Amino acid sequence: MQGEIDGVTYEIPQHVAVIMDGNGRWAKKRLMPRGIGHRQGGKALEQACEDIWHLGVKYFTVYAFSTENWKRSVEEVSGIMNILRNYLKTAAERCNRENMRMRVIGDRTALDEDIQSEIRRVEEATKQNTGLQFTVAINYGGRDEIRRAVASIAKEVEEGKLDPSGVTDEVIRQHLDTWELPDPDLLIRTSGEERISNFLLWQLAYAEFYFTDVLWPDFDRKCFIEAIKYYNQRDRRYGGVKGK
Repeated sequence: MQGEIDGVTYEIPQHVAVIMDGNGRWAKKRLMPRGIGHRQGGKALEQACEDIWHLGVKYFTVYAFSTENWKRSVEEVSGIMNILRNYLKTAAERCNRENMRMRVIGDRTALDEDIQSEIRRVEEATKQNTGLQFTVAINYGGRDEIRRAVASIAKEVEEGKLDPSGVTDEVIRQHLDTWELPDPDLLIRTSGEERISNFLLWQLAYAEFYFTDVLWPDFDRKCFIEAIKYYNQRDRRYGGVKGK
């Protein structure tokens, strides 16, 4: 899909995924506690939803808390969960004002019940919205998602609802957390790291990767435009040969 940015026409990725890295380092550079960096990262995320929608992106998925992040200190994890609680309290009103739909992917069973309840409330309140399709990965891991999908498929086979020979790529896709979403076209990772850290392992098969040294709290509209410019330099052949 083409769109105009600052008077120039670009191919706009339909689905952008982001690994929001660097909140702690942002705070450390300013001699602040890591928790302040996470709060600033939350503010950056709110602005990012607005920026990316105005740039023409339809689907936006962010990695907020991984299955491995529980290994961090109790204090830091508790702080992140409280930031999430505060975000969810006003998320439905904010999303509805912007016609934005919010989904959460990941294993919710490890989250406190009040957080699970708020997630359900926001998803229900925004499910009819047709603007930006915003997805937040919380207690999410790509391997865990595939494991859960395989377990669900195995149960259907055991119950006679599905023949093993009928397990196609599409069947697997339908059992993933992202079954309602198209695969990402572009993955952005901030803070200089160049790995996908167990994020959307199945879905990123043909995504373009954009790595930047910018820390997430500093990642703004100009940074998104630079990522889209990079995306436009790529030759997306999906395993084929150009010209055929």
